[in-house]
Amino acid sequence: MHGDNRKARVAAIGYAQYKYRQTTNDRRTGAGRQHMSSTDREQRFAGSGAIRDGHGFDAARLTEWLEQNVADFAGPLTVEQFKGGQSNPTYKLITPARSYVMRRKPPGQLLKGAHAIEREYRVIRALGAAGFPVAKAYALCEDADVIGTAFYVMDMVEGRIFWDSTLPGLDPADRARHFDAMNATIAQLHAIDPVAADLADYGRPGNYFSRQITRWSGQYEQDVEAGRLDDMDWLAEWLPAHIPPDDESAVVHGDFRADNMIWHATEPRILAVLDWELSTLGHPLGDFTYHLMMYHLPPHIIGGFKGADLAALGIPTEADYVAAYCQRTGRDGIDNLNFYLAFNMFRFAAIIHGIKGRMVRGTASSPEAASLVTVLPELAAIARAMANR
Repeated sequence: MHGDNRKARVAAIGYAQYKYRQTTNDRRTGAGRQHMSSTDREQRFAGSGAIRDGHGFDAARLTEWLEQNVADFAGPLTVEQFKGGQSNPTYKLITPARSYVMRRKPPGQLLKGAHAIEREYRVIRALGAAGFPVAKAYALCEDADVIGTAFYVMDMVEGRIFWDSTLPGLDPADRARHFDAMNATIAQLHAIDPVAADLADYGRPGNYFSRQITRWSGQYEQDVEAGRLDDMDWLAEWLPAHIPPDDESAVVHGDFRADNMIWHATEPRILAVLDWELSTLGHPLGDFTYHLMMYHLPPHIIGGFKGADLAALGIPTEADYVAAYCQRTGRDGIDNLNFYLAFNMFRFAAIIHGIKGRMVRGTASSPEAASLVTVLPELAAIARAMANR
């Protein structure tokens, strides 16, 4: 995340609740057992519909702006709001020829630096120009007079969404090809030169783990209402003492998982990587091993499939998956793998700990938040065991 400020916590906590709600809904309905189009995703998980109270705006004024700033835009315009987008309200802009997606800052008074949709637009635009699979970004509006807050418009990409990390509905050979596509895509991201992509100042290069550990340890310790956990206290001391000496910097996604991708309808090909709220300049191995947590977390923790029969499913072993990434990125291997995994689990646990604090203070009282908080002790214990492995 960019800078050591409160916006990281606001975005991460809100986003974690949003993703957990979608994942638990998936498991309740069993919908994750088959692939879904983006339309299915809208209807069953983040369905678009009526604009919520307080989130409306002058559609005629927006239409005028779109006509002036988005090439080939032609109304009439119908606007619906997605049920997701807790951090930044997200809308479906429907025209006779095509649909677009609009993300805006929420209305009302905001924390300085929070809800930085300008950053989302910037990274999507830059990565698209570099040939990375993202939705096409059309235009950014920073004039609050148009709809009340800054916003940007991007393409609405149609394809498959897999809400379960085991990619249900595929045969083993096809599943293996999809995993290889994910591996190739994150390797492609980390190979992009931030300077060449005009993202040299997208984050603070260097000392990534030290800064991240300081941030999340501090927020964990300061949130006294959420209580303390022995495993978290232990990790807060162990992690800074075991930071690997290498100090790489690359564009990192921050939440690279199967359900943050739109896939081609029939091919093992990623059309667009979604959800860039947590992206920054960071250590590529931190980003890759966040993705790698799927091998180590149980299915009831977001994104995990530990215990699955990988051979029967066609999912590569962790060792093979790591080897493929290393081959693509010119590495001999990944030393200190346990540190990177423990760090990511600690970071995730710290986010959940923050949600617990909000629950105690009465600002995060949803059943989904309560369910997410129940995995906190287990996640912290897994992280500590990983560090000691």
